[in-house]
Amino acid sequence: MTSMSRARVARRIAAGAAYGGGGVGLAGAAALGLVLAEVQLARRRVGNGTSPHVPHSDGLYGRTYAGPAGVPLRLTMLGDSTAAGQGVHRGGQTPGALLASGLAALAERPVELRTVATPGACSDDLDRQVSLVLADPAPVPDICVIMVGANDVTHRMPATRSVRCLASAVRRLRTAGAEVVVGTCPDLGTIEPVRQPLRWLARRASRQLAAAQTIGVVEQGGRTVSLGDLLGPEFAENPRELFGPDSYHPSAEGYATAAMAVLPTVCASLGLWPAEEERPDASRREGFLPVARAAAEAASEAGTEVAAAMPSGPRGPWALLKRRRRRRVPEQEPAPATPSS
Repeated sequence: MTSMSRARVARRIAAGAAYGGGGVGLAGAAALGLVLAEVQLARRRVGNGTSPHVPHSDGLYGRTYAGPAGVPLRLTMLGDSTAAGQGVHRGGQTPGALLASGLAALAERPVELRTVATPGACSDDLDRQVSLVLADPAPVPDICVIMVGANDVTHRMPATRSVRCLASAVRRLRTAGAEVVVGTCPDLGTIEPVRQPLRWLARRASRQLAAAQTIGVVEQGGRTVSLGDLLGPEFAENPRELFGPDSYHPSAEGYATAAMAVLPTVCASLGLWPAEEERPDASRREGFLPVARAAAEAASEAGTEVAAAMPSGPRGPWALLKRRRRRRVPEQEPAPATPSS
């Protein structure tokens, strides 16, 4: 599917989400049924003996920066198993811990991490997760990172409903005062046991949803980072390195790759990224585009950021598309969880 075709589909899905329209077929109900069956069969086949346990990672990171001037930044992870870190054994290997460690190092401030993401969650669980976040007596998080979408595809949730739930969550968090970064739907076509032609269908459905998610998020004041086939090229060479024992969730190295892609956008949303890198770089094909076109391009290239730009243009809202340079995320063991003050 071309970028322009994906942009048209994404606009229809996002419009349906905004105005209560019905579901828009991602790749046809019958085809998606086959994808679902294949993915579920693959998970059963390779997942025997693996534990759904998610290591505890909440707590204070960057304690060396604590002090009178080192008021902790608050980072909260929402979404599904990818946001929670299912598939690794140590808390310091989860994406939340990696992001907290990297953010602490770049901000030179401690970071308080809280995770409300739930393995198996679809986008319709975000309402519950956001309510947990906002009900906390502690201050509203400075930054919320949401990773969601894969289960929406495999459970055949209508794309319009998926995007509506995500956009509502972003709106609630932004209204409360939190910055929001969303890692959009990953490419299910990279799952090793899924074979062609179902791999192509899974990739198509994933990218269509990711593009529509981007439109919904940007319109609510959040930023997106496409996870897409982030592990795809490396996966083709060495799948055992970037995917965990179940061949479905990322390994520690896979989560580090995803965290490196998301960290620059997290820092930029908090005003911590170098100012010279905030200007679009034409040599990296960055620039201002209609939001639907930016969303479609981002869905085709993992690690691409999309953020709101000017309110509107001849073809609707515009967005800034960025391909940020990645920086290595330091790995830390999580500090013991401490009560929020």
